[in-house]
Amino acid sequence: MFKQVKSALFWYYLYKFRRKVISIIFLLLIALFANSIYSDVVEYLTLKNRLEYLEIALLTKWSVIIFNILFSIYLFLGLFRNSKTEEENKREIIKNKDIIKNNKNKKFTKREEEFLQKELKSKADLLVER
Repeated sequence: MFKQVKSALFWYYLYKFRRKVISIIFLLLIALFANSIYSDVVEYLTLKNRLEYLEIALLTKWSVIIFNILFSIYLFLGLFRNSKTEEENKREIIKNKDIIKNNKNKKFTKREEEFLQKELKSKADLLVER
């Protein structure tokens, strides 16, 4: 039973974040293939006796690998960030109040004005407050 729940959670989150997961996998594959590409470039440069370009090839290889790994970490940590912070919620409330003030020529009913000033809460928020 526990394995089924664990599998269900895994597939749920994999489906939910599929775009980011695919991009992370793609970036890590590029980092892994950078070494094989580098070995081909080194072999080519040694055959053509252009050893002065080996330093550029090495720097390019490691810059690609480090960039891809860091960007993958950024995307991975972005999976766990909250989409809206409290500060953004406050900005939305202030924006709604500004809409009321800016639209004085449009007459809102009292109920509409109360709704624009009201902070909407989900069922989860109401349960947490209890």
